[in-house]
Amino acid sequence: MNLRELFLTENACYKAGGKIEPKGIMVHSTGVNNPNLRRYVGPDDGFLGFNPYNNHWNQDRPNGKKVCVHAFIGKLKDGSIATYQTLPWNHRGWHAGGDANNTHISFEICEDDLTDSSYFNAVYREAVELCAYLCRLHNLSEKDIIGHYEGHQKGIASNHSDPGHWFTRHGRSMNTFRSDVLTLLNDSSIPDEQDKRKYYRVQIGAYTIRANAEAQLAKAKKAGFTDAFIRYD
Repeated sequence: MNLRELFLTENACYKAGGKIEPKGIMVHSTGVNNPNLRRYVGPDDGFLGFNPYNNHWNQDRPNGKKVCVHAFIGKLKDGSIATYQTLPWNHRGWHAGGDANNTHISFEICEDDLTDSSYFNAVYREAVELCAYLCRLHNLSEKDIIGHYEGHQKGIASNHSDPGHWFTRHGRSMNTFRSDVLTLLNDSSIPDEQDKRKYYRVQIGAYTIRANAEAQLAKAKKAGFTDAFIRYD
């Protein structure tokens, strides 16, 4: 899993500051032929790429709607797959159109035209790994994972078909998805709880001119790396 963080701090949902105790995970897919993360996550952090339409969800009400999820899965500008966490996991999201907003962590998988099996398999695997991670983090099981359409069947979400309409095109279902998550949860090689919050620091440059170093520091902080600093050797 390629997990990055860029909170949608300008979204009205983030500003509302509601909290939940996660009881489950709801899987969504976007319903639009655009696999690029920059369509939904912004501003560009150097990995997402530039969105010329500035229609990402880091604004008060994207397209005039009260919407926000905890994460997105899709393509970076280099074509690789990543997950972007966009809300704290215990933040109350605006994703279900029902009571699941009060109980479920949510994420969107960026759809393409639904025919590319290579892309589907990559984001499906990323989603499985994200759910296994979240299950371990919040003491959940694979049984606590549902698709948006299953949320509607349970009476806790609006009437959407995602992600079932996409999964079935590639021989998958929410049942196979939960089974694949369970396989990861049973994998003893995955780090235990005490190992999940380790951070590995990466130095991204060294400069002989102080102004250049300070410019890079400012860029890093703007991108959300609030603990970045300059070390003078």
